[in-house]
Amino acid sequence: MVLALMPQFNLLSCLLVATLIFIIGAFGVVCRRNVLIMLISIELMLNAVNLVFASFARAHVNLANETHNSTAGETGQLFALFIIAIAAAEAAVGLAIVITYFRNRETVDTRDMKAMSQ
Repeated sequence: MVLALMPQFNLLSCLLVATLIFIIGAFGVVCRRNVLIMLISIELMLNAVNLVFASFARAHVNLANETHNSTAGETGQLFALFIIAIAAAEAAVGLAIVITYFRNRETVDTRDMKAMSQ
């Protein structure tokens, strides 16, 4: 009974949600001056790409039965795992740079970072 109430998988709706998340992330990177908000926005963009890869992997699982290819849906999931690893490294390095900069300058505003080389 519960399964009958759940909507079926729809690739288009997943792609629309991923597009919306990516646009929000891109807007955050372009319009915000706070480095922490920019890092969070980059994470949003990476998660949108993960959603796209996972959606296409789920959509292509049906090809495994038709083409007798047992790895038809695994490629997108593997790419998503690599993106998760890249996002973790980006967060660690980015936060380390932001913390070091904040300790020296006591701000995380990107307008003040232009004077970093001085």
